[in-house]
Amino acid sequence: MSIEFPIELATPSLRKSMQSTVSWGTNIVTVGGGAPVRVQSMTNTDTEDAVGTAIQVKELALAGSELVRITVNTPEAAKAVPYVREQLDRMGIDVPLIGDFHFNGHRLLTEFPDCAQALSKYRINPGNVGKGDKRDRQFGQMIEAAVRWNKAIRIGVNWGSLDQELLASMMDENSRRAVPWDAKPVMYEALITSALESAKRAEEIGLASNQIMLSCKVSGVRDLIAVYRELGRRCNYGLHLGLTEAGMGTKGTVASAAALAVLLQEGIGDTIRVSLTPSPGESRTQEVVIASEILQSLGLRTFVPSVTACPGCGRTTSTTFQELTKQIDDFLRAQMPVWKDRFPGVESLKVAVMGCIVNGPGESKHADIGISLPGTGEAPAAPVFIDGEKKMTLRGDNIAVDFQAVVENYIQQRFGNQGVTAL
Repeated sequence: MSIEFPIELATPSLRKSMQSTVSWGTNIVTVGGGAPVRVQSMTNTDTEDAVGTAIQVKELALAGSELVRITVNTPEAAKAVPYVREQLDRMGIDVPLIGDFHFNGHRLLTEFPDCAQALSKYRINPGNVGKGDKRDRQFGQMIEAAVRWNKAIRIGVNWGSLDQELLASMMDENSRRAVPWDAKPVMYEALITSALESAKRAEEIGLASNQIMLSCKVSGVRDLIAVYRELGRRCNYGLHLGLTEAGMGTKGTVASAAALAVLLQEGIGDTIRVSLTPSPGESRTQEVVIASEILQSLGLRTFVPSVTACPGCGRTTSTTFQELTKQIDDFLRAQMPVWKDRFPGVESLKVAVMGCIVNGPGESKHADIGISLPGTGEAPAAPVFIDGEKKMTLRGDNIAVDFQAVVENYIQQRFGNQGVTAL
């Protein structure tokens, strides 16, 4: 057997999107143009509750959301937006806020200038800005507000609220073709046309092209991939990715990951959101964790230390390695808001928690720091590997506590002293 060429790590192709910025205060978030793919999320609080909304925005920001969208749907919500911003500023949370407008956005942005100024970006749905003559006028008012206050916008088309006049017109045109398309390609084209024509109109009104992002959200994985591939081919605006109404739990997580991973690997997408329906009692921050994990698993971003762990089998009937894995993973995530400033580079740390002797030592050697716990019938000893070498063996009833202390010590020595290797 001979190898004729080196096997190279697959890297995303580079789609050339325009670079823009979304900012608040000194926090400038660069989007597109080769910048990292940004994580976005959205609150599910009533924006009229300024304190409750600010608290959830803070939670999302601390979880890693670099942009947070809030609903602005009533005059009361518009009045509350400056207070949400004020509360965040008092807490030292400078994450940019995006206002989500539908139906009455033209009035709210015009009648409540403090709201328009407190937001860093506006999301506009061209399917919900009005019908007939009102559509152009009301869309224009929203763009004029963006121009007046120098704000970026996202033109967000959604197949659940697609411009029905445009869709009907395209269906009629399709019926006159010699060989009509199926209904789905027509719908794809309507989504893309709505986004591109709205962007063109925004530029005609006076908004700079690099202040415009586009999205065309659908709820089917293959539909999303098809639409964004074509949208990315036909423009160089920044693109926001997200599978709309992805669903709950495993279904929503897997569907979002399947769709976004394909597009991101092709270099399509500048910001992402995982539109996950929270389980009862589940934190809203779960959608941020999943979005971050998608980017990290593709090697596009690094947010938190990664924990490698085996799935368990008949050799690992003990739950010790499962409990230790969760404990270490929770510990690392909880510490990141503090560690990211105190220990630069700690997010690149690789930890292995393995359950038996089969793959345990090998995986632990490949990690920065790893532990191989005893499987069923094995000696009650857990070797710890640091930077590829066995450094110690932990024994007794406090292996979990002892290993966590070893991890902490390693982080402090390696990342707290400008890269000095621990132990």
